[in-house]
Amino acid sequence: MKRVTYWPQLMLGFTFNWGALLGWASVRGTCDWAVCLPLYAAGVAWTLIYDTIYAHQDKYDDAIIGIKSTALKFGDQTWKWLSGFGLTFVSSLLLTGYNAQLAWPYYSAVAAVAFHVTNQVRTLDINNPGDCGDKFRANRHLGLLLFAGIVGGTLLKSDEENPQSLELNPICNEL
Repeated sequence: MKRVTYWPQLMLGFTFNWGALLGWASVRGTCDWAVCLPLYAAGVAWTLIYDTIYAHQDKYDDAIIGIKSTALKFGDQTWKWLSGFGLTFVSSLLLTGYNAQLAWPYYSAVAAVAFHVTNQVRTLDINNPGDCGDKFRANRHLGLLLFAGIVGGTLLKSDEENPQSLELNPICNEL
Protein backbone atom coordinates (compact mmCIF):
# COMPACT_ATOMS: atom_id res chain seq x y z
CA MET A 1 0.00 0.00 0.00
CA LYS A 2 2.97 2.35 0.52
CA ARG A 3 3.37 2.47 -3.25
CA VAL A 4 -0.31 3.27 -3.84
CA THR A 5 -1.52 5.62 -1.09
CA TYR A 6 -0.34 7.98 1.62
CA TRP A 7 -2.64 6.02 3.97
CA PRO A 8 -0.95 2.61 4.34
CA GLN A 9 -1.32 2.95 8.12
CA LEU A 10 -5.10 3.03 7.66
CA MET A 11 -4.99 -0.18 5.63
CA LEU A 12 -2.83 -1.71 8.36
CA GLY A 13 -5.39 -0.62 10.95
CA PHE A 14 -8.24 -2.22 9.01
CA THR A 15 -6.26 -5.46 8.76
CA PHE A 16 -4.70 -5.67 12.24
CA ASN A 17 -7.93 -4.95 14.05
CA TRP A 18 -10.16 -7.37 12.21
CA GLY A 19 -9.64 -9.61 15.24
CA ALA A 20 -11.99 -7.39 17.29
CA LEU A 21 -14.82 -8.61 15.08
CA LEU A 22 -13.64 -12.18 14.61
CA GLY A 23 -12.69 -12.74 18.24
CA TRP A 24 -16.07 -11.62 19.55
CA ALA A 25 -17.91 -13.68 16.93
CA SER A 26 -15.86 -16.79 17.67
CA VAL A 27 -16.65 -16.59 21.39
CA ARG A 28 -20.27 -15.42 21.18
CA GLY A 29 -21.34 -16.90 17.85
CA THR A 30 -22.37 -13.50 16.50
CA CYS A 31 -21.17 -9.89 16.56
CA ASP A 32 -22.72 -7.41 18.94
CA TRP A 33 -22.20 -4.43 16.63
CA ALA A 34 -22.77 -1.92 19.44
CA VAL A 35 -19.63 -3.30 21.11
CA CYS A 36 -17.60 -4.60 18.17
CA LEU A 37 -17.74 -1.61 15.84
CA PRO A 38 -16.53 0.98 18.38
CA LEU A 39 -13.82 -1.47 19.49
CA TYR A 40 -12.77 -1.92 15.86
CA ALA A 41 -12.76 1.87 15.31
CA ALA A 42 -10.64 2.30 18.45
CA GLY A 43 -8.15 -0.24 17.18
CA VAL A 44 -7.92 1.41 13.77
CA ALA A 45 -7.38 4.83 15.37
CA TRP A 46 -4.72 3.41 17.69
CA THR A 47 -2.93 1.81 14.72
CA LEU A 48 -2.95 5.17 12.94
CA ILE A 49 -1.32 6.72 16.00
CA TYR A 50 1.46 4.24 16.65
CA ASP A 51 2.26 3.45 13.03
CA THR A 52 2.37 7.12 12.02
CA ILE A 53 4.84 7.64 14.86
CA TYR A 54 6.81 4.65 13.58
CA ALA A 55 6.72 5.98 9.98
CA HIS A 56 8.40 9.21 11.07
CA GLN A 57 11.57 7.20 11.71
CA ASP A 58 11.90 6.41 7.99
CA LYS A 59 10.32 9.48 6.38
CA TYR A 60 13.52 10.82 4.82
CA ASP A 61 14.41 7.51 3.18
CA ASP A 62 10.77 6.95 2.18
CA ALA A 63 10.67 10.33 0.42
CA ILE A 64 13.86 9.55 -1.49
CA ILE A 65 12.66 6.17 -2.76
CA GLY A 66 9.07 7.25 -3.38
CA ILE A 67 7.31 5.30 -0.65
CA LYS A 68 4.25 6.96 0.89
CA SER A 69 3.05 7.17 4.48
CA THR A 70 0.91 9.20 6.81
CA ALA A 71 4.13 10.65 8.25
CA LEU A 72 4.89 12.21 4.86
CA LYS A 73 1.27 13.24 4.30
CA PHE A 74 0.86 14.93 7.70
CA GLY A 75 4.37 16.40 7.98
CA ASP A 76 4.60 19.15 10.58
CA GLN A 77 0.86 18.88 11.21
CA THR A 78 1.23 15.33 12.56
CA TRP A 79 0.35 16.38 16.10
CA LYS A 80 -3.08 17.63 14.92
CA TRP A 81 -3.84 14.37 13.15
CA LEU A 82 -2.60 12.26 16.05
CA SER A 83 -4.72 14.34 18.44
CA GLY A 84 -7.81 13.60 16.34
CA PHE A 85 -6.97 9.91 16.15
CA GLY A 86 -6.38 9.92 19.91
CA LEU A 87 -9.78 11.48 20.54
CA THR A 88 -11.38 8.88 18.27
CA PHE A 89 -9.44 6.11 20.03
CA VAL A 90 -10.45 7.11 23.55
CA SER A 91 -14.07 8.00 22.77
CA SER A 92 -14.52 4.70 20.89
CA LEU A 93 -13.09 2.83 23.87
CA LEU A 94 -15.53 4.63 26.19
CA LEU A 95 -18.45 3.75 23.94
CA THR A 96 -17.29 0.13 23.80
CA GLY A 97 -17.14 -0.08 27.60
CA TYR A 98 -20.52 1.55 28.00
CA ASN A 99 -22.20 -0.74 25.47
CA ALA A 100 -20.51 -3.82 26.95
CA GLN A 101 -21.47 -2.67 30.48
CA LEU A 102 -17.91 -3.06 31.72
CA ALA A 103 -17.04 -2.28 35.35
CA TRP A 104 -14.71 0.39 36.76
CA PRO A 105 -11.33 -1.30 36.05
CA TYR A 106 -11.96 -0.84 32.34
CA TYR A 107 -12.56 2.89 32.74
CA SER A 108 -9.45 3.24 34.90
CA ALA A 109 -7.45 1.60 32.12
CA VAL A 110 -9.04 3.89 29.50
CA ALA A 111 -8.09 6.93 31.62
CA ALA A 112 -4.49 5.70 31.76
CA VAL A 113 -4.59 5.04 28.00
CA ALA A 114 -5.85 8.59 27.40
CA PHE A 115 -3.03 10.00 29.52
CA HIS A 116 -0.46 7.85 27.67
CA VAL A 117 -1.65 8.89 24.20
CA THR A 118 -1.89 12.55 25.20
CA ASN A 119 1.64 12.45 26.57
CA GLN A 120 2.93 10.72 23.44
CA VAL A 121 1.40 13.29 21.12
CA ARG A 122 2.43 16.23 23.31
CA THR A 123 6.08 15.17 23.63
CA LEU A 124 6.65 13.55 20.22
CA ASP A 125 9.64 14.87 18.28
CA ILE A 126 8.84 13.81 14.72
CA ASN A 127 12.37 14.72 13.62
CA ASN A 128 14.07 12.44 16.15
CA PRO A 129 13.99 8.80 15.01
CA GLY A 130 15.05 7.61 18.46
CA ASP A 131 12.14 9.38 20.14
CA CYS A 132 9.73 8.01 17.54
CA GLY A 133 11.05 4.48 18.08
CA ASP A 134 10.75 4.77 21.86
CA LYS A 135 7.18 6.01 21.62
CA PHE A 136 6.25 3.32 19.10
CA ARG A 137 7.60 0.58 21.39
CA ALA A 138 5.80 2.08 24.42
CA ASN A 139 2.50 1.12 22.79
CA ARG A 140 3.00 -2.53 23.74
CA HIS A 141 2.55 -1.39 27.35
CA LEU A 142 -0.60 0.43 26.31
CA GLY A 143 -2.00 -2.79 24.82
CA LEU A 144 -1.26 -4.75 27.99
CA LEU A 145 -2.89 -2.06 30.13
CA LEU A 146 -6.00 -2.03 27.98
CA PHE A 147 -6.19 -5.82 28.00
CA ALA A 148 -5.98 -5.84 31.81
CA GLY A 149 -8.75 -3.24 31.95
CA ILE A 150 -10.98 -5.32 29.67
CA VAL A 151 -10.42 -8.45 31.75
CA GLY A 152 -10.93 -6.63 35.05
CA GLY A 153 -13.96 -4.74 33.77
CA THR A 154 -15.51 -7.99 32.57
CA LEU A 155 -14.75 -10.01 35.70
CA LEU A 156 -16.20 -7.36 38.01
CA LYS A 157 -19.50 -7.05 36.20
CA SER A 158 -22.41 -7.92 38.42
CA ASP A 159 -24.15 -11.23 37.70
CA GLU A 160 -27.16 -9.27 36.45
CA GLU A 161 -24.99 -7.40 33.92
CA ASN A 162 -22.94 -10.47 33.09
CA PRO A 163 -25.10 -13.60 33.01
CA GLN A 164 -22.07 -15.63 31.96
CA SER A 165 -19.85 -14.35 34.76
CA LEU A 166 -19.62 -17.81 36.28
CA GLU A 167 -19.19 -19.50 32.92
CA LEU A 168 -15.68 -20.05 31.66
CA ASN A 169 -16.85 -20.55 28.11
CA PRO A 170 -20.31 -21.45 26.78
CA ILE A 171 -18.86 -24.40 24.88
CA CYS A 172 -17.07 -25.78 27.95
CA ASN A 173 -20.26 -25.58 30.01
CA GLU A 174 -22.05 -27.80 27.49
CA LEU A 175 -19.40 -30.49 27.93
